[in-house]
Amino acid sequence: MKRILYTLTFFLSSLASSLLHAQVTSWENSPLNYQNSPLNYQNSPLNYNNSPLNYQNSPMNYNSNNGVYDNSGKRIGYEVTAPSGVTNIFDNNGNRTGYSPSKR
Repeated sequence: MKRILYTLTFFLSSLASSLLHAQVTSWENSPLNYQNSPLNYQNSPLNYNNSPLNYQNSPMNYNSNNGVYDNSGKRIGYEVTAPSGVTNIFDNNGNRTGYSPSKR
């Protein structure tokens, strides 16, 4: 009985902690908002503006100013701002790995 009580107390404590630290997001920041969605063509890697085949996004373009780098200075991807203001982050293969919602 003591073990069950301890387990239940631990479970409730963990649940309360996770609820307190749950991240609340607004509609403007939500990935469910079509403006931020990868289903929106402006955010899609199928859009040439976002493609790694576009020389502006290519790791071969050493004058590119949209590269994303890790702490050791290795290029891990690139970012592109859509006309809607959403900044999309892609890896070097063109896979969308994140976004920053529009500041507008």
